[in-house]
Amino acid sequence: MSAQKTGSQMCRCITVLFILSLAGNILQYRKKYESIPENPKPSTVSAKPAKPEHDTIILIWFWPFGKHFDLNSCSSKFQIEGCYLTDDRALYKKAHGVLIHHRDISSDMSNLPSEPRPYFQKWVWMHFESPRNTHRIPGLENLFNVTMNFRQDADISIHEQMILKTEDTKDEIFPDVLKKKDKLVCWIVSNWNEQYDRVKYYNELKKHIDIKMYGHKFHSLDQEGYNNVLTTCKFYLSFENTKYKDYITEKLFNPLSKGSVPVVLGPPRFIYERIIPSNSFIHVEDFKTHKDLADYLHSLDKNEDQYKTFFQWREKYEIKHVDFPREHACRACHYIRNRKNFQTSTNLNKWYFDSTNML
Repeated sequence: MSAQKTGSQMCRCITVLFILSLAGNILQYRKKYESIPENPKPSTVSAKPAKPEHDTIILIWFWPFGKHFDLNSCSSKFQIEGCYLTDDRALYKKAHGVLIHHRDISSDMSNLPSEPRPYFQKWVWMHFESPRNTHRIPGLENLFNVTMNFRQDADISIHEQMILKTEDTKDEIFPDVLKKKDKLVCWIVSNWNEQYDRVKYYNELKKHIDIKMYGHKFHSLDQEGYNNVLTTCKFYLSFENTKYKDYITEKLFNPLSKGSVPVVLGPPRFIYERIIPSNSFIHVEDFKTHKDLADYLHSLDKNEDQYKTFFQWREKYEIKHVDFPREHACRACHYIRNRKNFQTSTNLNKWYFDSTNML
């Protein structure tokens, strides 16, 4: 066989192989793209967004109290860009932050990540209960390097706020809410404990003034009933279950937003005045006796002009409630995205549970 003939046969073989390879590629291409539906189904509320290359990944290890939310809403809700929120634990090694809700942690920590924490990763301890109502879990104290809490000195401090109104914001309840007042003092309480300072204070105060009581121990309320009580009472007992550093909850902000004057028991007055105006609330510690407080509330009941002064803040401010838990995940992303620095673990026992923080 001549060399020319052999070369011709080899050329034909190469050509055939090329054609077969090309046909195989075309078949794979058709299978891939013909399988995509013309009208794909819309994503669900918790659908995972596509991840741009430089986004900050926040892994939500537990859905707090099982509450789900749209994972792709940091930008639209809070103008926080560059966040990729996910609950996909397969992304653990890539996540820049892991958000862990304390109330969902098992007492033996068996449901926490079992793999070592990557050097660049931050674990965010998310918790908003008072230490008195918090289960201290052995071994947890040195796991977290970021704290998310109501405390002002937390790495990420989150709570309701009184914020400036925009020019087009209209007050939906004032001054009409004043016409709806048919009760003097009210209190809605679910966690009743005779040893709590707030219950002890109530037991003395009720000797001098009528207080309408609601909650599990008295008259249970649905959300509509709850809002109605806050609207129709002149004064509301915003009594915290613990006198603890910076511990101020929705018990203050809900009556403010619904048009009742809060009578507060909790941290000292100066801590309240960090977040709300001094003339928007009444503090029990401003009175020497329970009777003195009762007499003052009776006097305000008879003097409408003086009572109205507690609503002057509404001319310039409004209440911003926290969007739990979506806002917490987005704020965690914003924090981690803007702080690339190394952070050591926070000793929770020393920082959070230390008795020196009790007031």
